[in-house]
Amino acid sequence: MSRTGVLARAARIEADDADRKLLAHLETAAAAAHAQLVLRGADGRDIVLPQSLVNLVAAAAHDLAKGNAVFALPVETRLTPNEVAQMLGLSRPFVARLLDEGEIPSQHLPGSRHRVVRLTDVLEFQAQRERRNEGRRRITEVAEEVDFPS
Repeated sequence: MSRTGVLARAARIEADDADRKLLAHLETAAAAAHAQLVLRGADGRDIVLPQSLVNLVAAAAHDLAKGNAVFALPVETRLTPNEVAQMLGLSRPFVARLLDEGEIPSQHLPGSRHRVVRLTDVLEFQAQRERRNEGRRRITEVAEEVDFPS
């Protein structure tokens, strides 16, 4: 039985050009101190959304206003190595090597050679990778400013 990919099932949200201005305003309003978002039900009752959801809406509005699409996935989601490769833009064999070396934590499925990777571990790996790249970029800038020989 084949498994439907997690990324294929993820909610992908995109804003059209007409919505971007409204989303930028929503982001600003939601970021204000003590901002509230209210959901009005079909019966006319208002429900004040919790701050955690206000934060999520503000973060999504920020990216959508800039023209970026947003995926909604729980951080507890388990991904296959192929999905990790797709998400990071890397080859599956390279991701397998990262898993083998422990660069990205993974767990074997019980009684199987197959592995799964927590989305939160993939996001942490990506953040570390971006920090390293930023450090290299800064070192290169300093070296160019000082005019060190190559």
